[in-house]
Amino acid sequence: MDVKMVNPFIDAVFDIMPQLGFKKAERVGLKVKDGNLTNEGVMVLIGITGAVRGNVVYNLDVESAKKTASTMMMGMPVAELDDMAQSAISELGNMLAANASIKIANAGIEMHISPPTLLYGREASLKVPVEKVLAVDMLVDSIPLEINIALD
Repeated sequence: MDVKMVNPFIDAVFDIMPQLGFKKAERVGLKVKDGNLTNEGVMVLIGITGAVRGNVVYNLDVESAKKTASTMMMGMPVAELDDMAQSAISELGNMLAANASIKIANAGIEMHISPPTLLYGREASLKVPVEKVLAVDMLVDSIPLEINIALD
């Protein structure tokens, strides 16, 4: 996978999260997975079309999703991942992917994103149509966020 296609997704975290009230973001790991993605919490799926095709999937466990939604909602307590909190997490995925998409388009590569799809629940799983997925582990104010980049 071309680094020109990966770095914009990482950079988007550094660009967007401070705008939402987060103080520190850092990349803490990188691994290659197969196309079978699983999670014990929340996955936000964004489809990618244009010259680049595939998906990006943002993963958070439930507690991390609640903390993230709370920060996004200016500190409002989030005791459960209700509709409002789920909407906040969906919008986070949308903002991150849109920021990356703009960076890629500015590099001269046509790219479009779909509206976010949120998967929530125990043992959530998703099969993306590529053999290898690059998983980038991030910490945002000590909250783990995994970015799965699955591009052709």
